[in-house]
Amino acid sequence: MTEQHRVTVRLDELLAARGMTLVELSSQVGVTVANLSILKNGHARAIRFSTLTAICDAVGCTPGDLLGLRADDASTG
Repeated sequence: MTEQHRVTVRLDELLAARGMTLVELSSQVGVTVANLSILKNGHARAIRFSTLTAICDAVGCTPGDLLGLRADDASTG
């Protein structure tokens, strides 16, 4: 059984607001488009702080702007 996380990634919204493409971001931060796409789609299992910092610098945001936490809909008993 795969453990589900509730972390959300708002990279799409941030890129759209800045008129930036994933390809442009990739060239600025030195991360492949494929890996940024995995992050953007919420399928990443981890992110390096150096990558997070580079994305935030390129997009002009903070980690809190980029990442969120979805409410827990499951009943805990």
